[in-house]
Amino acid sequence: MHPIRHFRTITRHRHAVIRHCFRAGIGFQGLRHDLSKYLPSEFLPGARFYQGTRSPNEAEREQYGYSAAWLHHKGRNKHHFEYWTDYNPTERRVMPVRMPRRYVAEMFCDRVAASKIYQGKNYTDEHPLFYFLRGKERRVIHPDTSDELEALLTMLKEKGEDQTFAYLKQWVREEIKR
Repeated sequence: MHPIRHFRTITRHRHAVIRHCFRAGIGFQGLRHDLSKYLPSEFLPGARFYQGTRSPNEAEREQYGYSAAWLHHKGRNKHHFEYWTDYNPTERRVMPVRMPRRYVAEMFCDRVAASKIYQGKNYTDEHPLFYFLRGKERRVIHPDTSDELEALLTMLKEKGEDQTFAYLKQWVREEIKR
């Protein structure tokens, strides 16, 4: 059980996401980022399965076959594509739906911050893209959302943070104007 280390990790991550969200023009949204991680239903398993090099949800999943903390988290945080599923009456099954841009932007900020936290001094702007591509074939995500996130992560790799965050800010504003 590592409650202090877990608290430090999730707080460092959350603060990094907040900084990124302000750069992306969604600062107030960033202030609410991942607050559910401090609730007992997420914090206690996180402290119990803390390792410091990967998400504690992965270790919880290995032990139980699922992560109760993750199920709680993804159902309350709109920046996770797993939140965006709904029953499709035509297909008669639950399917992914397209995410609004402001949540795609927060998801981008979240992935970049997570890569920075877990990679530490080894982080490069290509890490978030490589992580995304590694799980792409298994991911159940709306194709448009997947394409948008991949394009942003590719832009980060090729053009760096300054250009990507400037683009992201304008991209989110365009949705608000519609």
